[in-house]
Amino acid sequence: MKIAIVGAGISGLATGYALLSRQPGLELVILEAGLRAGGKVWTDHAPEGYACEWGVNGFLNNKPGTLELMAQLGLEALPGYEAANRRYIYRRGALHPLPESAPAFVASGLMSLRGRLRVLLEPFIRRGVVHDETLAAFAKRRLGREAFDALIDPMASGVFAGDPHQMSLKSCFPRMHEIESEYGSLVWGMIRSQLTARREGKASGPGPGGTLTSFAQGMGEMTDRLVSRLGARIRLNAPVRSIARCQKRYELSLDGGVEEADLLILAAPAYAQADMLHDLAPGISALLSGIEYPPLSVVCLGYREADLVEPPGGFGFLVPSTEQRAILGTIVDSNVFPKRAPEGAVLMRSMVGGARAPGKARLADQELTDLVQSELREIMGIDASPGFTRIYRHERAIPQYHVGHAARLEAIGEALGDYPGLVLTGNAFRGVSLNDCVENASRTAEKLLPRV
Repeated sequence: MKIAIVGAGISGLATGYALLSRQPGLELVILEAGLRAGGKVWTDHAPEGYACEWGVNGFLNNKPGTLELMAQLGLEALPGYEAANRRYIYRRGALHPLPESAPAFVASGLMSLRGRLRVLLEPFIRRGVVHDETLAAFAKRRLGREAFDALIDPMASGVFAGDPHQMSLKSCFPRMHEIESEYGSLVWGMIRSQLTARREGKASGPGPGGTLTSFAQGMGEMTDRLVSRLGARIRLNAPVRSIARCQKRYELSLDGGVEEADLLILAAPAYAQADMLHDLAPGISALLSGIEYPPLSVVCLGYREADLVEPPGGFGFLVPSTEQRAILGTIVDSNVFPKRAPEGAVLMRSMVGGARAPGKARLADQELTDLVQSELREIMGIDASPGFTRIYRHERAIPQYHVGHAARLEAIGEALGDYPGLVLTGNAFRGVSLNDCVENASRTAEKLLPRV
């Protein structure tokens, strides 16, 4: 039996490795349209000594699946610096530390006294009745308008580069939805969860938990190691133009011929899957086409510390949409992991575009660089000119889980019943993080192995 995987991003690579680690003799091919495997997990090592992440800059070490994969690959984790725990929100002309505790929140200048008092009323707000609510509606209902503007809106940009007025709470942040459904309140739910965790000897907190983690040479180490283990099974520059079904096998039309497979796993982005399935499964293709991917540009700037009046501290900052700024936020990469910048230098990575301002992501290189420098000058007081610049453009960046996403996935699942041996995976379905992709890869392998 032969298995074909289409897409050699982290989802396709991890799925292929999960299958082979469980059944080493498996006949497997991984087809990648591009000239490089790894998808959005790639570290660009510049000659100037900077290490820039093209996409993913790390993962939280709170998921056993990713840690197990690291161990199998012989990778050594690199926890982020302690400074990475200090995060900021830019609001009302100043950078405010993101409160890390209840007392810090009460004393914070991030929100007005009235806004903070409104948050304290959260335990007394009635449970919601909308089955699939937007993140914005949920946050305003439970926490108040100001908390939404100051905390939830920038979080939506930081994780999804998305629009919280369209994002589905239950699909984007399922744990929040579950806590309200189970306990009726986020506060009471977190307190109960912490008490349960203490009884069981586990760590628990209001956030997702875990430490931001990477590798000495950057996130590309993981995909490079997967590529090395999978070897010649990966075929680059092999775009799948269309898919047909003949007898009980799938026929994949490539530029150089046809590849056949008994089981077919599509791990490419949803829009690419839609194109491939246009003829074979037009209904599924239409459902996949409805998943939006806004454009996003990442601008990396390197400065000499000596040229900065005050070197930036902490992880970085996010910007609420109410501030009407041109950037979504900035990460000070050299404050997060070692060897991301040369000795005596600072590396900063700013995000532009997303669902908030897609047009800005498409600005010409010089316009984009000037825009980010202007923003950093006004927000952080950086007047120096960078000695290093890199721009990474994602015309279709992060898939958006809008209201109705869960129903879309249910419809896709039902339609797949007519196509035995066809599996869809990737970050367009149930989680956009690297941890989600690795976990879904393991689930896919476990699901398919009995059929193999």
